Amino acid sequence: MSPRARRTTLATAALTLLAAGILLPRVLADEHRTKVPDTPVPWPANVTAWRYLGPAGLPETAGAHPTSGRFRFAVDVRSGPPVTLRVTGAAFTGLTAHALPEAFTVHPGTTRRVTVEISVSDCSGLPLNADLPFLDVTLRNTRAIQHHSFIFGRAYSHDLFELLRGACATGTASQAGRPSGSAGSQNAD
Repeated sequence: MSPRARRTTLATAALTLLAAGILLPRVLADEHRTKVPDTPVPWPANVTAWRYLGPAGLPETAGAHPTSGRFRFAVDVRSGPPVTLRVTGAAFTGLTAHALPEAFTVHPGTTRRVTVEISVSDCSGLPLNADLPFLDVTLRNTRAIQHHSFIFGRAYSHDLFELLRGACATGTASQAGRPSGSAGSQNAD
C-alpha cells in the first residue's frame, strides 16, 4: 500500500472507532432507559383479602327452621391484575355455599361487597360449636388459578353456628355442641 492509501485507511479506521466510541454508549443508555424491568404478576391469593361484615338475613323462602342464611363480606385486591373469584364451599361437609352473583371480579385498589348464601344440606356430622370456620374460594388472575380457604374469626363463627343450630335443632332441644378445634390454617394450592 502506498503511504497515502495507508494514511487514508488509518484515518478512516480512527474516525470509525471514534464515532463508535461516542455513539455506542448513547445507544446502549437509551435502550437501558426505555427497557421496563419485568415485574412478575402476583399470585391471586397473595393480593386478595376477605373481611366479614355481618349477616345479610335469610332467603325469602325461609321457614320456622331456616336451612339457609346469607352473609356479607368485603373483598379487596391490593395490586396486580383483576381477580375473578368463585365461592366453592364452606367449612364442613353438609354445607353448601355460593356467592351472589356466582362469580365476580375485583379490580386492584377497589373493594367489592359480596353476599354468600350458605345452606345446610345434611346435619349429621356438623359441629354445632366450632372455631374458625372458613370459605373455600377459587381465585383467578392472569398468573394462575388457585383454590384457597379464607378463615374468619369470632363474629362469622357465631353467625354461622346460629344458622346451624337453627337448621339442625331437634324438636325439643338443640344438641349440645362439641368443639371440633381449629379449621386449620389458610392453605393455597
